[in-house]
Amino acid sequence: MSIRTDKVASLLQRELSGIFEKELPRSGPLHTVVEVKVTADLGIARVYVSVIGSEKEREKAIAHLQNETKYIRKLLSERIRHQFRRIPELEFYEDRMFEKADRIEQLLKQALGGSE
Repeated sequence: MSIRTDKVASLLQRELSGIFEKELPRSGPLHTVVEVKVTADLGIARVYVSVIGSEKEREKAIAHLQNETKYIRKLLSERIRHQFRRIPELEFYEDRMFEKADRIEQLLKQALGGSE
């Protein structure tokens, strides 16, 4: 990514985190914006969200975000409209790195514990 797309991604991550924290109803699991990747033309922002909750809650939370994309984009536009001519389209994806890291840690503990 270029410096420009990095700066845009960072700004979007910060603003979306604020929107999730303050403006979206919190009736369910905790959402955290882990990363935002922006296409070179700044037309699409892929938002990776970590959701803490059960499998069903996570699926429901991601589906809710995908259904509310237009509303979230509108809120984002109100916050950063002076910095962009056109607000990128938002795509939401679940980030499961925390789960994977936890699983790796469990496997390492088992492997180390089993060799003693």
